Amino acid sequence: MRVGGGAASGRGQRAREAPTGRPAGSSAPRVMAISVPGYSPSFRKPPETLRLRRKRVRSLEAAASPREQPEPVPRRAALAAGLLLRPFPAAAGRGGGGPAAARRNPFARLDNRPPAAAEPPDGPPRGQQEAQDPCLDSNQENDLLWEEKFPERTAVAELLQTPQVSFSKSDIPSSESTELPVDWSIKTRLLFTSSQPFTWADHLKAQEEAQGIIQHCRATEVTLPQSIQDPKLSTELRCAFQQSLIYWLHPAFPWLPLFPRIGADRKMTGKISPWSNDETLQHILMSDWSVSFTSLYNLLKTKLCPYFYVCTYQFTILFRAAGLAGNDVITALVSPTTRGIREAMKNEGIEFSLPLIKENGYQKKKTSGTSLGNGEEQVISDDDEDESFSWLEEIGVQDKIKKPDILSIKLCKEKHEVQMDHRPESVVLVKGMNTLTLLNFLINSKSLIASSGPQAGLPPTLLSPVAFRGATMQMLKARSVNVKTQAVSGYKDQFSLEITGPIMPHSLHSVTMLLKSSQNGSFSAGLYTHEPTAVFNICLPANKILDKETLQEELGNCGLHPKTLDQLSQIPTLGKSSLRLVELSDFVYNWRS
Repeated sequence: MRVGGGAASGRGQRAREAPTGRPAGSSAPRVMAISVPGYSPSFRKPPETLRLRRKRVRSLEAAASPREQPEPVPRRAALAAGLLLRPFPAAAGRGGGGPAAARRNPFARLDNRPPAAAEPPDGPPRGQQEAQDPCLDSNQENDLLWEEKFPERTAVAELLQTPQVSFSKSDIPSSESTELPVDWSIKTRLLFTSSQPFTWADHLKAQEEAQGIIQHCRATEVTLPQSIQDPKLSTELRCAFQQSLIYWLHPAFPWLPLFPRIGADRKMTGKISPWSNDETLQHILMSDWSVSFTSLYNLLKTKLCPYFYVCTYQFTILFRAAGLAGNDVITALVSPTTRGIREAMKNEGIEFSLPLIKENGYQKKKTSGTSLGNGEEQVISDDDEDESFSWLEEIGVQDKIKKPDILSIKLCKEKHEVQMDHRPESVVLVKGMNTLTLLNFLINSKSLIASSGPQAGLPPTLLSPVAFRGATMQMLKARSVNVKTQAVSGYKDQFSLEITGPIMPHSLHSVTMLLKSSQNGSFSAGLYTHEPTAVFNICLPANKILDKETLQEELGNCGLHPKTLDQLSQIPTLGKSSLRLVELSDFVYNWRS
């Protein structure tokens, strides 16, 4: 009995000592050697694992010299992969002589970045390392498109992070050219950077501002030299810059941001809108808008207006005059659309096409001859559906099996149409006299105006490069910023020019022409696009491309500079994308879309 009690007390004592994780003693090997049912000899508890790891590190430190201390295999693999790790603790910190270095957490990830104090003193700061390889991500550009609350703060931050525009490895830069490709999307912000100041663009004199407005109204052609030595003293340059910032808008309410309209409910929330619950006021606004819309279309038809935009809370429409973008008739692009809008246009007798869907269907037919593509599924007729159930009649069971009703068949056929709603592939092309039918449809359509929300009762926004009936002259906002950026030899001046507002294609081309002369053919630019309009750069089937002489003769009175008009007449080549980054060096352009 005493022996059993002694064994029991010994086991109880060892059970009490096991969780404490004491250092290796004489009793530990005897405990591991006892055969216990269900016990695995290879199992080690976490305290024992940490103890063995510390013992292994101490043995390595004793064998190696302080300067040639070997690093663990996982750490060497992480360093070979290019990960930033904390400095390896010195041997003096392990012993008792020097100050103890902070031991790395064994449960932390290998790619944890060290704090600023733990960086090697001889390496460059992290901010400088990031500035040496600047790169703008397209997703960040799209996010910055909607974050315009503090433009001053974002502009200075971008200049500090990206002293110059560079192309990342994943993006393919364009071939060098002396002209930019035509971009029919609407920009919301332009950020130009240069090594030369933009102070000439600030604080225009009253006479220069008035002269710029007169030049715009009279469509005065301004030709600048290739390089201007002192831009601040060039009155002609400052007047031309004022001329390039003017655009025309309807309707105009100073307290409401009327562009962009898609996704603008958050910005309009809380704004005063007396027409939201007043049907009489809504009718007056819509009647006035219809007059302005008709006036714009008549100017477009007579080739006195090159193009204009109709911006609703659901979609955007681009009307282009005959002779632009490689088409000899008036064209209208609507994007994005839904199945309901397309069905309503069909019911009004408007003939339209889906250029991207047609193109995709043709490519799938060409590449895969046996498999069915989306384009082939779209041409399935009602006869094919009826034939698919004829085999039931042949075996005499047509009455026993319930056939799907006509509504179910129709929903299955139109499934692809619903899937492409609100996507770039849903862009609609209307050509010729069908654009007049589209005009009447938009004027009489009740779905053109939101029935609820912050935009309830507000007519669509009309944007045009030339004046029209009921339009209000507006100015793009421009300001210059001077910041100090880090360089190899210290700090250097970095100058920037920021332009915000609905920047249409003619304004983008005019501003780049002016900056080419004022900055001696060297600058970089970041372009922020209103994404629903990027699809306007798709290449449409060209009927007839006009030569320069015919184009200047027919559209010479549209109010645009001859070089700008020549660029807008080119066939678009950007597809569903738009210009994102532009770099001009020695009067040669490189761009990224």
